Amino acid sequence: MRKQKGELFLRIIMSYKIQGKGRPVRLFVAGLHGNEWKDTTDILENMGAPEKGTLATIPLVSKGNYISTLDDNYFTEAGQVIIDTVEELRPEVYIELHSYSAENLEKLTGSERLERTGVPAFSQLDHGVLLGSVAPSIRRKYFPPEALCLTFEIQKENSLSKQYASKMINRMKEFTSRDEFLKCMLRRYPEQARKAIEDYKKFYGFSDDGNLIL
Repeated sequence: MRKQKGELFLRIIMSYKIQGKGRPVRLFVAGLHGNEWKDTTDILENMGAPEKGTLATIPLVSKGNYISTLDDNYFTEAGQVIIDTVEELRPEVYIELHSYSAENLEKLTGSERLERTGVPAFSQLDHGVLLGSVAPSIRRKYFPPEALCLTFEIQKENSLSKQYASKMINRMKEFTSRDEFLKCMLRRYPEQARKAIEDYKKFYGFSDDGNLIL
């Protein structure tokens, strides 16, 4: 049993890169499935340390077959390393970086997404970058209500989309709380921020203390 725990700890440590120290802890992951790593992995590989707290990155989770993070099996198979790392580090901020093809934009942002997939639609930011939540299976089970858990989607074959996403991701590493992020979003993207807040009020509801879960 002790050997098994030691092997698990070593596997977790080898899976992520740590920069900075102390709280808050942010965990950013990319290359979660299929060939998305081609668009996202280098963004995390080139990130520096935050001014305050810790940044942990997993630039490449899996190059295997595409399995949606909404699939019940994802986080027990290809994404198990994410769960192991979350349980080890207990991050306050968790960010997934994905990529999508332009022809799938409507599927991701359309009003029917909730009915079709069981999760709210993404909000459109600039240059084809999309913002949404993470899969309910990881959000509800592994994070407290006050944690900030987000997904960013980059449009494939769009250099401006990748550049803008990289800029946003580097800004995200400096946020220390969910509330700080929401204030920033309401200033920069008021319409999208209000829509996202309303969507997730309906979908996730509120914590026991009345705070929004995002």
